[in-house]
Amino acid sequence: MHQLRLCLLLFISTIVSLQAQQPKTYNSSEIYEAVQKLNVLGSVLYIAAHPDDENTRLISYMSNEVKARTAYLSLTRGDGGQNLIGPEIRELLGVIRTQELLAARRTDGGEQRFTRANDFGYSKHPDETLEIWNKDDVLADVVWAIRTFKPDVIINRFDHRRAGETHGHHTASAMLSLEAFDITNDASEYPLQLEFTETWQPKRLFYNTSWWRYGSQEEFDKLDKSNMLTFDVGRYYASKGKSNNEIAALASSQHLSQGFGRLSDRGSQNEYIEFLKGESLNTSANIFEGIDTSWNRVAGGKAIGNILKSVETNFNFRNPSAHLPQLLEAYKLLQSIKDKHWRTVKTKELKAIIEACAGLYLEVSANTPSAAPSSDVKLTMEVLNRSSSNINLVSYNLSTLGTGITKNMSLAPNQKLNFEDGISIPNNSTYTAPYWLNTKSTLGMYNVKDQNLIGLPETPRAVFVDFNLLIEGTPITITKPVVYRYSKPDKGELYRPFEIIPIVSASLSHKVYIFENDGQKDIEVTVKAGKDAITGFVQMAYPDGWQVFPQKQKIEIANKGDIQNVIFTVIPPKTQNEGSITPMVNIDGEFYTDEIIEIDYTHIPFQTVLMPSESKVVRLNIEKRGNNIGYIEGAGDVVPESLRQIGYDVTIIKPEQITPENLDDFDAIVMGIRAYNIVDDLVFKQRFLLDYVKDGGNLIIQYNTSRGIKVNNLAPYDLQLSRDRVTDENALVRILEPNHPILNFPNKIGLQDFEGWVQERGLYFPNKWSKEFTPLLASNDSGENSKEGALLVAKYGKGNYIYTGLSFFREFPAGVPGAYRLFANLLSAGKQESTTQKN
Repeated sequence: MHQLRLCLLLFISTIVSLQAQQPKTYNSSEIYEAVQKLNVLGSVLYIAAHPDDENTRLISYMSNEVKARTAYLSLTRGDGGQNLIGPEIRELLGVIRTQELLAARRTDGGEQRFTRANDFGYSKHPDETLEIWNKDDVLADVVWAIRTFKPDVIINRFDHRRAGETHGHHTASAMLSLEAFDITNDASEYPLQLEFTETWQPKRLFYNTSWWRYGSQEEFDKLDKSNMLTFDVGRYYASKGKSNNEIAALASSQHLSQGFGRLSDRGSQNEYIEFLKGESLNTSANIFEGIDTSWNRVAGGKAIGNILKSVETNFNFRNPSAHLPQLLEAYKLLQSIKDKHWRTVKTKELKAIIEACAGLYLEVSANTPSAAPSSDVKLTMEVLNRSSSNINLVSYNLSTLGTGITKNMSLAPNQKLNFEDGISIPNNSTYTAPYWLNTKSTLGMYNVKDQNLIGLPETPRAVFVDFNLLIEGTPITITKPVVYRYSKPDKGELYRPFEIIPIVSASLSHKVYIFENDGQKDIEVTVKAGKDAITGFVQMAYPDGWQVFPQKQKIEIANKGDIQNVIFTVIPPKTQNEGSITPMVNIDGEFYTDEIIEIDYTHIPFQTVLMPSESKVVRLNIEKRGNNIGYIEGAGDVVPESLRQIGYDVTIIKPEQITPENLDDFDAIVMGIRAYNIVDDLVFKQRFLLDYVKDGGNLIIQYNTSRGIKVNNLAPYDLQLSRDRVTDENALVRILEPNHPILNFPNKIGLQDFEGWVQERGLYFPNKWSKEFTPLLASNDSGENSKEGALLVAKYGKGNYIYTGLSFFREFPAGVPGAYRLFANLLSAGKQESTTQKN
């Protein structure tokens, strides 16, 4: 289990996060606000590129003040970013950030959508972005989001007119939105979508601008704002006890993997949106000007609106159940309207309000958090009517059964009913996993063929119960997913999603195995049972030129959840070589090759991810000097584990352990990524690290962002970080100092060592440094000036100070041979002299 290593700045934010893990209940004020929202038939779609790009102030304002149905379309899931709270990167980081977005939307009242675009990392131009993404597919997904969500208004976070000036993903999101606006109502565009939805034309498109777009508040104040609408998003909501910008801060603080935990904000604050296209506006600040957002917009809606407006006007905060007769009458009328979109949307909202007003508590808890196909699961159902309303449980339907279970039970006020049932998970059940990871993706796109899945934030739950009720004589079905409810003495009541898993899974101890010579290594495979009484054998798939012994190993696991570890001996080739190994578990003639990855952080629901169990094996020609490495952790990476792979003894040094006495014995000390951005104690400890260098030590600083450096003296000499980066992982690397010891000892570094890199060369390079530093490498993206700050070395006293923005934290998990060889040279800096002296 990963422990959250980021200190939350808001106690309330912690409460919101914990509540996100359990079923939502509503108090009277929340029911009233839901009724207000029920009476607004207007919608807003906010579009940007990544998790944390969204303006939570504006989303919250549209949802909570305007009461519009509001959604955020994030083109990606943020897979290409960095992770401040743990070691997960790429696909697993995308899973975390998806859940952080959902947590943010639960806080600010919005909904969440995605496209199939894969966040491949920083891009400097939208042309590159759209080529890697596959523009047509992402455009199709934006059109799909518009056609299914049916927004009246679209708001872009970024400016489509800034190609090449900012992140290519950002500009591309705005360009795609602009293009989609013009074609979503054209049936000849993406016609296959129309089997599941219909065309739609939004009324207006805006750009959410601000002073930062123009460089300063002073420049922004000079602008002609006649084409802009202004909103004061600092409104105070008495029913919530919070202002809109406080809610927005709570929402953005859910992006903890991005380090967005922040203080709340209060008071008047303006947001600006620039009109781009669509139906023109007068000077009104109403983005829905000329759009009927009342129930009158749908045929047959006037009668519904009259009823619901009466409920809103005369809402009974002391006894919301008094409104059930009116709400049920509106519900019956709603089922007859012809507008399928609004019927579906508003039925969902109205059913939730009816359930809340009736004080209904419906829960289905499994006796286990997971089960494999053909397994039996015990379910405990709790049914409770906490009002005086006349409610009957007619029957319930289990999603795994073809027929319902008849009950015909009257739910007496506040008399809890508990009953149990058993289900068997069907053999053909689909495993619970993020649907976009089910098939292999490309660099720029996830592969999702089911049109109805595209854009959904999560995989729909496969196991649920339909409760068929009569509420005051009106039949209503309320669906509840099966959950796992449990408690811990130090945490209280907890919830987890119920998951369907394979009958067996297998995992390897590491994602990369580095063989620094031709010696054999023992590799451990962990086999975990997804059900009782597992018997079979496990073998390995491995590349040509490698050898694995034994060929098979028997497994016998009696109980679900237990594991069995088996050891295989792997012998590499004599020469440099790389490939992949996969454990294959054979149960009754069927092979299982997936591993189950569990993601457990307190601010998001527990996540189960099913991915191919595969590790890279690399026979590497590498030499190294020194053995004892100290590592001071930063934002989270697997560099220590990677260095252990090539034989180093790595010790994690806690900030409080940074003392002269504790540093002296290390051959080198490495700072984790962004350590100087997040480790407060370095303000006081930096002098010890520089003294360590001065006395003959070897200090390697990995990249830090240019903003938010904790110390005044990052280096012993002048060194200024910038936002310079080289995003093309195949960009040509030029060796500036071919005779420098770091490029020659103990490994001769050449251009071949920069082949096979992933995502980028590096980021946040220094762009200014004193004469004491020697730049060793240069590179640049196409059309840009040379960047020479990727690897800087300076002698300081008797030791070596090394700063590198090269993305070793990405290359090590990918098993890039040259990255290991170069880093071994960094760790060996200065050892050539000692070797010579000894000789």
